Amino acid sequence: MTEWNTRRIPDQHGRVAVVTGANSGLGLITATELARNGARVVMAVRNTAAGDRAAAAIRASVPRAEVEVRQLDLASLASVRAFAQGLTADFATIDLLINNAGVALLGPARMTNDGFEFQFGTNMLGPFALTGLLLDSLGQADAPRVVSLSSITHKNAHLDFDDLQSLRDFDSRRAYGRSKLAATAFGLELGRRLRAADSPIISVVAHPGISSTNLSPRAFEDRGLTGRIIVRMWLLATQSAEQGALPQLFAATATGVRGGQFFGPSGFRELRGRVAEVQPSPEAAAPAVGRRLWAVAEELTGITYL
Repeated sequence: MTEWNTRRIPDQHGRVAVVTGANSGLGLITATELARNGARVVMAVRNTAAGDRAAAAIRASVPRAEVEVRQLDLASLASVRAFAQGLTADFATIDLLINNAGVALLGPARMTNDGFEFQFGTNMLGPFALTGLLLDSLGQADAPRVVSLSSITHKNAHLDFDDLQSLRDFDSRRAYGRSKLAATAFGLELGRRLRAADSPIISVVAHPGISSTNLSPRAFEDRGLTGRIIVRMWLLATQSAEQGALPQLFAATATGVRGGQFFGPSGFRELRGRVAEVQPSPEAAAPAVGRRLWAVAEELTGITYL
């Protein structure tokens, strides 16, 4: 694949794009570039004050940008339902859904409003519910796409279906990896189901490698000399947020993208580098894992689709 950058984003005029977590980091860059190329961008954010500031920054850098801020807390199924209800009432079709928002927590376990482990609830169950509630509107669009945000940490994770939410012997880093493995498996299973249903929607997965908005090196500050070495390696390996956003922008806009593909950096261990198609972990790609995870997500969220 030849090197791809934001100058190669196709014209997005007439398309409605929903970007979760669009007030900072990868989400803000993604929203900005979509608006720059003509999309009407809905910035779905937990903190609307931060979202308003981010929208103002987009308008300052992109004259005539069409952006609007709406409140969405992926840690609350009630918030997800309210957001989806308002969005589908105002937009007949939605062209792009970029499930960008996510959390990485340190310290003891936290629970969502619905009683889910916070990272699993926010990084997997919230996007699962949101996608299902917006699926009909996506299906009415021309060439619609859903992009799920993965992480290279998913490759070292394992889903324990007897303790899927990491509530037994909780470790925040392990729980984060599991949540991203689940998000990856969800995006791939969604693609299989959309293809089986002969849907016009395609589901694509992307990860940013190690960028300046990923897991903070603070996560390793409690590990003494080992932690300091890890932080130094992290700083050497990291790439800019602008470069980190390219895989999800490619997944959302590039011509020739097919459902079920996975994009990330092409460099050493996918830490950084130009955009390329990469491979998910065998567990993330396994249809049996996807089916089992889907059934659990339906049971936990009460939202059934496909």
